[in-house]
Amino acid sequence: MATVETYYLGELRTEATHLQSGNKLITDAPLDNQGKGEYFSPTDLVATALGSCMITVMGIAARAHKFNIDGARLVITKVMTLEAPRRIAEIVVEITFPPESYTDQQKKILDHVVKTCPVALSLHPDVKQTVSLIFSS
Repeated sequence: MATVETYYLGELRTEATHLQSGNKLITDAPLDNQGKGEYFSPTDLVATALGSCMITVMGIAARAHKFNIDGARLVITKVMTLEAPRRIAEIVVEITFPPESYTDQQKKILDHVVKTCPVALSLHPDVKQTVSLIFSS
């Protein structure tokens, strides 16, 4: 079964519908590539997918090991190449955890799963993934 149906709306915009839920999202080309930058660009969604996947598998691991990461915050920076062909050169993900006392073992679990999320493993090795886990006390 198909996952997403996407229509080109013109003016460098698309509307994608998640077929299982019916949720929709619009994409727009970025300002630096002839777009209006009013919505996520397709490459923004790639970077967002990486961060969302990382925090989701961390949530799964935390649940399985009976600890909590609720309130963790991601700041994602997408870096595009300066030379042709235009592509994502690097995705920087900074993950800040809520002020709790995480054990060394819990930190080790989170560090491991962040590197093995499906999106991280699906990206081409040329896309640099820089990830920081920030534990505040």
